[in-house]
Amino acid sequence: MSKAGLAAVRGMNDVLPAEIGAWQHLERNTRELFAAYGYEELRVPMVEQTTLFKRSIGEFTDIVEKEMFTFTEADGESLTLRPEATAGIARAAITNGLLRGARLKLWTAGPMFRHERPQAGRYRQFTQIDVEALGFSGPDIDIEMIAMTARLWRQLGISRVQLKLNSLGTPDARRAYREHLVTYFTQHAAVLDADSQRRLGGNPLRILDSKNPAMQAVISGAPLLTEHLDVESREHFDALCSTLAAMNIPYVVDPRLVRGLDYYSRTVFEWVTDALGSQNAICSGGRYDGLIDQLGGEHTPAIGFAMGVERVVALLRQGGQEFNRPAPHAYVVASGERATWVGLALVESLRDQLPQLRFEMNQGGGNFKAQFRRADRSGAPLALVLGDNELERGVAALKPLRQEGGQQEVPLAELAARIPAILTTLNG
Repeated sequence: MSKAGLAAVRGMNDVLPAEIGAWQHLERNTRELFAAYGYEELRVPMVEQTTLFKRSIGEFTDIVEKEMFTFTEADGESLTLRPEATAGIARAAITNGLLRGARLKLWTAGPMFRHERPQAGRYRQFTQIDVEALGFSGPDIDIEMIAMTARLWRQLGISRVQLKLNSLGTPDARRAYREHLVTYFTQHAAVLDADSQRRLGGNPLRILDSKNPAMQAVISGAPLLTEHLDVESREHFDALCSTLAAMNIPYVVDPRLVRGLDYYSRTVFEWVTDALGSQNAICSGGRYDGLIDQLGGEHTPAIGFAMGVERVVALLRQGGQEFNRPAPHAYVVASGERATWVGLALVESLRDQLPQLRFEMNQGGGNFKAQFRRADRSGAPLALVLGDNELERGVAALKPLRQEGGQQEVPLAELAARIPAILTTLNG
């Protein structure tokens, strides 16, 4: 507890200025990359009707059963802080009439909420970047979306990642597979924990996600979904795998990869890393061809993924890159009250004339020695110095801070013309 008696809510963390550079670097790269692939930004509410997530994610998922932040309005309506973004995007597409045979490539970003046990890489409020393609049925969009994420890792300098793939088939194929699972796990019911016993009657595929060590032997012996795929799903998956191989995008087929949400069908994928401990998934997604129908919209095949920002940022910071605040190009040092007022007006004028440059004005007073210490800490290559003597003569002194070199005086009216050339000289 802090001295003020306040603390951050458990599982919800502050992102401090020293950390924000890596966040902004990721956000900037994703925004530019998505635009290059034709994706448009969409923003959806953080609060939705609870029924939206029950109908989309699934009644027997951990998210719906245990992890949602749900509250009841005065009129009795049940609302939930969004635990993921896909359902909200699907709802937005339906309620705003965006579908109607259209093909949409959308992305959003922001906080999600799940009442999980906080641990390294897992928070109750976490940030996701979510990408969705609606109206595309073929494996070509699956391939492009995976290739886009592979390109992002390359651009970010992230190398310790592995792509896992699987196919969940059509709902009909999955229903047939479900019967095989129920038969198998019923024969091993004595080994199942309480959660798995409950899921056996609701969604037995969720049992395959169990991390209970005591159940891993029986799970490893369970029938594989890949052995029960329909022909169309098999062809879809084969085209995906062969094209990724031709594009030199390595992958591993993981027949146990089923994803934690009920709306997935056919392609599912995960990017994992061995650099973050047990919380190894940094980007996960897949197809959800029946979700929009399920929510009351017209039939719309779709695929998407969500990226865990906190985990990707952790990888970036592990890589040793510097993400400091951009240093100013010039730091304005002013001695005396009159020089301060003149300096404030002068620096605003320079910002107007030189919008490509960053100027930082000393604030809070201080003698020349203290101000030059601040100027040095700012990282600026150049100090612009104003005092009573300079003002009387209508000049400012320009002093290099990062290299040897003489101070020079420049008429105030010529600063905007002279500063860029001086900076070019200093930068070599």
